[in-house]
Amino acid sequence: MSLCQEACRRSANAALALAIVLIALPCLLNAQTAAPKTPAVQSDDVVPKVELFLGYQWLNPGGNVPDQSTPPLAVKLPSLEKGFGSSVAYNYTKYLAFEGNWGVNWDSYNLINTLTVGPKVTWRGDGVNFFAHTLIGFERLSPHGYDARNGFAAILGGGMDLKIWKRVTLRLFEADFQWAHQNFGDVVPLEQASLRRPSYDGALLRSGLVFNFGGAPELPVAAACSVQPAEVLVGEPVHATVTASNFNPKHTLTYTWASNGGKIEGKDTGASIDTNGVNAGSYSVTATVTDSKNKKNGVASCTANFTVKPLNPPQVSCSASPAAVDAGTASTITCSCTSPDNATVTVGGWTSSAGSIAGSGNSATLTTTGAASGPITVSATCTDSRGLTSSSSSTVTVNNPPPPPPPPPAASKVNECAYPNLKKPWRVDNTCKAELDDVALKLQQDPDAKLVVVGNSEPKEKRKNLAAERALNVKAYISGGEAKQNIDASRIQARTGNAGTATTEQWIVPAGATFPGADSTTPVDETKVKAVPDHPKPVAKKKAAKKAE
Repeated sequence: MSLCQEACRRSANAALALAIVLIALPCLLNAQTAAPKTPAVQSDDVVPKVELFLGYQWLNPGGNVPDQSTPPLAVKLPSLEKGFGSSVAYNYTKYLAFEGNWGVNWDSYNLINTLTVGPKVTWRGDGVNFFAHTLIGFERLSPHGYDARNGFAAILGGGMDLKIWKRVTLRLFEADFQWAHQNFGDVVPLEQASLRRPSYDGALLRSGLVFNFGGAPELPVAAACSVQPAEVLVGEPVHATVTASNFNPKHTLTYTWASNGGKIEGKDTGASIDTNGVNAGSYSVTATVTDSKNKKNGVASCTANFTVKPLNPPQVSCSASPAAVDAGTASTITCSCTSPDNATVTVGGWTSSAGSIAGSGNSATLTTTGAASGPITVSATCTDSRGLTSSSSSTVTVNNPPPPPPPPPAASKVNECAYPNLKKPWRVDNTCKAELDDVALKLQQDPDAKLVVVGNSEPKEKRKNLAAERALNVKAYISGGEAKQNIDASRIQARTGNAGTATTEQWIVPAGATFPGADSTTPVDETKVKAVPDHPKPVAKKKAAKKAE
């Protein structure tokens, strides 16, 4: 390959690289312009708006220039150890900037000035930055024996910066490939193509200081605390959290916790407070966040308040149904138990001052068998899940027993009449009439009572229906005899008995009572048997009178 072809190839490659950079640069700048603003960050992450580099620069141009002979010969440009470099970078974002670069190198015979611009990309680490840039512009070359010439130049490379202070960074090194293209067509004949328009593949080294200006303001570190819940009952836990802000996200933070109420156990951004045994009142929890790598602004603390409320015992009320019972009967006691703190509650501990009590759940049954009359107190205890208790009672009254019912009415035998008259064995004599007057008086005193007259006869007495006649004669005397007792005959029943004596028995039967001899005596059929008067009219005289007529 000829020197001319080699020069053309290098020129074409450099032109292609520069064209790609020029095409991509506007797109990158537009994209970064539309990006949201970078929020304020901590000191180690502050991105300055402008970075100014000033330092030493060494350059090996990497090419030839013509000498003063005719025809001129190619003379290699030496390394230029004397030099000064500078650059200004405007950061659009944390990573992308637009850079302007100027550098000059010289020796006793040669002087090279380079002015380029282009994009710069920076990776910002913890205490160190790495960057790369692609720059294009022009180079002003003043070789020995010739006038100064302006040519096209491009720089591709990068370097490393060490963070010394917020405003000053040490550029430990910058290593670039510097390409340039010059034109010596006015002094070099056409046949020397490679020397007529030479290209330079140079190496550029720099070191110095970077001065940082502007950028997001540094915000003080902060911490925000919160508790959940803010109100608890004694014994319930409180959970606290802390959120740190404006700390360097690349640093490891430490957290410490403290509380003036309860026992606190914290780990990182969360803590738990045990309130067992704590008196009711208001307390606070404090969190401290520390960045040990940031000695100047690496500590923040915050406080959150919480309230411990006293435990409320359960509330219980009881009622009895029925509230008054007769001895021996039962009453149901029902208790309502609730917790103001919404704790779980149970009812138990049933007791009674008398009788017996048996309960299950919130109800119990009081049995009053054997209990004396008067009030009986039934008590129950409500217990919640925390062991707090409350008691309530209800009263059941056992009524006085009612007086015993009066004995049922019973028939009683008032007296008995004898019939000693042998000629008139049916006749009610004066002795008997005195007895019957007494019976009539009792019937008058008790108008609802009835009289049962039981007539008896001796076996030796052969008169038919004698027992019945005796009973009917007594009935006739009491209902309308000479004593005029006027006892309603319907209140008197005549019966015959089997006592085997010449007697009549007079039984008073009160209302509701029954005659005890109903099964052993027989009612008299008064349609067949009649009472026998003491002085019956002679039948013959009646017949004679009828004939005389």
